Amino acid sequence: MWVSSRGRSSRIQFLLRESSIEPQEITFTILNEAFRSHGLGYQDAPDLCSLKLHREMANSMDRPLKTHYRISGTELDDYRYSHFPKPQLLFIREKLHTISSNVSLAPGYSRCHSVSPIRA
Repeated sequence: MWVSSRGRSSRIQFLLRESSIEPQEITFTILNEAFRSHGLGYQDAPDLCSLKLHREMANSMDRPLKTHYRISGTELDDYRYSHFPKPQLLFIREKLHTISSNVSLAPGYSRCHSVSPIRA
């Protein structure tokens, strides 16, 4: 596997070696802007492309693999959602924290509890 970046896109190439056929070079292209707009880093590209290659190999039992694939925005989003926390959960957690910090307690109660050691 090797990675190169030229102009507006990054190319990730794999050399596929199967016992029944000659080695085959498979290239994946991802637009550089797609990394930023879909919330992924360049370091995610090899794993993303490897997963797509495995899917394509599993689906190509009766047909040869293509030599070039483009990674779509949908595939980038699917990868991000399956590998990173969902923003909605973070939003809900922040909202709950805001609500709980705005709740007023009855007089005499405090959010902070202190524990004193027992003296013998």
